[in-house]
Amino acid sequence: MPLTDLGQLALFVRIVEAGSLSNAAHELGTTLPSVSRRLRQLESRLGVRLLQRTTRRQSLTGEGDILYRHALQILADVEQVEQRLSLRSATVSGHLRLTAPISLGRRRIAPLLADFQALHPQLHVQLELTDTVLDLVESGMDLAIRYGALDDSSYFSRPLVANYRVLCAAPSYLKRHGMPRHPSDLASHRCLHIGHQPQADWHFEGEQPVTVRITAMLAANDGDVVHRWALGGHGIALKSIWDITDDLANGHLVRVLPEYPSPATPLHAMYPHNRQLAPRVRVFIDYLLEHLPLDKDAGHLAERAGA
Repeated sequence: MPLTDLGQLALFVRIVEAGSLSNAAHELGTTLPSVSRRLRQLESRLGVRLLQRTTRRQSLTGEGDILYRHALQILADVEQVEQRLSLRSATVSGHLRLTAPISLGRRRIAPLLADFQALHPQLHVQLELTDTVLDLVESGMDLAIRYGALDDSSYFSRPLVANYRVLCAAPSYLKRHGMPRHPSDLASHRCLHIGHQPQADWHFEGEQPVTVRITAMLAANDGDVVHRWALGGHGIALKSIWDITDDLANGHLVRVLPEYPSPATPLHAMYPHNRQLAPRVRVFIDYLLEHLPLDKDAGHLAERAGA
């Protein structure tokens, strides 16, 4: 029997993403027996089992995984067609789920999201801040804001704004340890690194490209932690200009080796290629393109960072 009931597809997607039948029932405002019955009807209609269920967890069968991935595509296609046919492309609604790096998310993305949602009161927003690169399909995210473009053919990416990483330190640190004159001097300084390992290669441009292998005295996988260490005078950090614009402007941090800029790593919006880009995602990306350079001072500092 052909599968033509979009409601059953939508229900199945909700069950998968909710993690359990009871969670799906709660989100849909219905009863657990009703959700269970409709799932059994769908499985009977297709003649396959879609979920393996125990009292504690559920998992997709092979057939269920195939249906889930195709259902996402079908529902996204239908949503896009409905938007176009009803001339509602300017109406942003539904759920927008996105992830962003912690520091950038707190300082730039979260305020923009709040303003964007105020413009579109029918939109529900979920923001997850993490410096870990998430699998967008597995985590159910519509969009990721990331530095650089990931080398992953399963994603599309769209550049948003130029991003420059700059060396910076607190005046108190430079007063105690002095200002480096060349990137090679970093070997004798306390370096602060964002990553899972203390060792890293830092790349710089100048009259000739320079690569320096640093061993960080303090390392963390949280960019905001490294930012706070730098503010506390614990060492020299390599940070995005967009994270430290305010600190540079008020003198809490100072540029180190400005004549040796680090190569630009543009900020990108990334989304799975196996879904049509929903209007809410497309409109928000356009909003980011317009509003991410929040002020003239930030833009001026970014231009100077790349000089």
